[in-house]
Amino acid sequence: MNQIVAHNIKLLREKNKLSIDELSKLSGVSKSMLAQIERGDGNPTVSTLWKISNGMKVPFDALTVRQKSPYEIVKLSEIQPLLEDEGKVKNYSLFPDDENRRFAVYYLELAPGSYWRSEPHLRGTIEFITIFCGKLEIQSDDKSFIVTKDDSIRFKGDTIHSYRNVGNEKIALHMILYNP
Repeated sequence: MNQIVAHNIKLLREKNKLSIDELSKLSGVSKSMLAQIERGDGNPTVSTLWKISNGMKVPFDALTVRQKSPYEIVKLSEIQPLLEDEGKVKNYSLFPDDENRRFAVYYLELAPGSYWRSEPHLRGTIEFITIFCGKLEIQSDDKSFIVTKDDSIRFKGDTIHSYRNVGNEKIALHMILYNP
């Protein structure tokens, strides 16, 4: 995944005619961290990648997109997850966004007691989440929602929002991000 992210960031940065210095100013990520990520040496957090994607004004998944095929079977065991909260939150990019689809599908696992604060996504982004097991608290726009097994929620993803496992078991969920 780090090599895919490294390639995509460099490609997008050069396509947009941005220097590393300019991208650093736009994203708030240091030049040294950006250079390390582009070399494939860094292990960026999801928050760092959101800052970079927002700085370049591209969907998050433009940074994680893999080569395209007309058919694709995705095996969770073959995907390197992006980690948050010291590895207690695992975010698997199942079907990244592309220029034609405008949505992305993720599978997340949150260990008991885990917490993840997400940076705002691109303007107009909407999140759709379905819980398969566990009890999740989502905070968005100063509102708090509890979502449990077999429940789904839709909310604006273009503001700061957070996810907290408030139960005693691992949470498994699917997330769809729609980018208008």
